[in-house]
Amino acid sequence: MPTRDKFHSAVRAALENEGWVITADPLYLDFGGVDLYVDLAADKTIAAEKAGRKIAVEIKSFVAPSLIAEFHTALGQFINYRLALQMQEPERQLYLAVPEDAYTAFFNLPFTQAVTQQEKIRIIVYDATKERIIVWHE
Repeated sequence: MPTRDKFHSAVRAALENEGWVITADPLYLDFGGVDLYVDLAADKTIAAEKAGRKIAVEIKSFVAPSLIAEFHTALGQFINYRLALQMQEPERQLYLAVPEDAYTAFFNLPFTQAVTQQEKIRIIVYDATKERIIVWHE
């Protein structure tokens, strides 16, 4: 079982505060002989849709001295998890959850924006202190 991220509980609470139902914590995927654990899986029923929405969320704190090193790790995990989800749960969309301060300081840089756009990384920006989602980037 993987170690939980520093802000795991805050992101979980933020999603629940928005009406998401946590369906796995963590979401286990067995793909190609490799055990993978995405931090959270959540579902939300939308009145206009019978099936609703399904997401998986990989949570990152970005508190280490090297933000680029943490970004490299997060990017690698995201790409691996996205592939496994496409094969096993194609209806579930993967998001990378990042704290507001890291988003402001690092994810607004031209390099980071270019990578996240090219790799089609969906981002959830969260406030860990207030346990709320600030913005969803599709």
